[in-house]
Amino acid sequence: MAAEEASRQLAGLSEVSISEDIPVEGDISLPMGSSRRDDEFSTLDEPVKETILRDVRAVGNKFIHVLYPKRSSALLRDWDLWGPLLLCVTLALLLQGGAADSDDQGGPQFAEVFVIIWFGSIIITLNSKLLGGTISFFQSLCVLGYCILPLTVAMAVCRVVLVGGTGAVSFAVRLAVVTASFGWSTFASTAFLADSQPPNRKALVVYPVFLFYFIIGWIILTFSPSQ
Repeated sequence: MAAEEASRQLAGLSEVSISEDIPVEGDISLPMGSSRRDDEFSTLDEPVKETILRDVRAVGNKFIHVLYPKRSSALLRDWDLWGPLLLCVTLALLLQGGAADSDDQGGPQFAEVFVIIWFGSIIITLNSKLLGGTISFFQSLCVLGYCILPLTVAMAVCRVVLVGGTGAVSFAVRLAVVTASFGWSTFASTAFLADSQPPNRKALVVYPVFLFYFIIGWIILTFSPSQ
């Protein structure tokens, strides 16, 4: 009798249907907050103009960090190579038309400037990593490239000064400008890279940076326009 009663109850349950008007408890839909966050950070549907303006503003903010150097992770956190590429091309273009170029004496040609800047940056980055640096390869390239900004500005100033002649006064002005820019570039780069190096090896990291910017500064100082 008990078995027959249980079978009748199971048969009754199989005939029970849930009405569409009865709400089913539980929420299986995706949370709206996550979809809104995805929309905020997604750039797939962003207009090209907005993307370009956003990248330009990011590069401009990094230039400001170099002009007012302080211990900040802005260049390390949001690294890019657009700014270094722009500065490298600008500096190479400003170094064209020198007297050494026209006399075929091995002056700083466009490709040579690229090799000096990028190869030097790579060597310094590898040295930093071998000494126990905690930043990535491209973060170091970003910092070293952006810190060429003072020297690029110095090159532009030197071209303007050279318009008035190549006398002793002109050389003194160019020497002062290049020296100040060299110190600015070195200080700015070490300010960004200092915290990523072991305390007992910072001098071994700063020396190649010093030499790197010194070579670029020397190229700028010794530049003379073709007659």
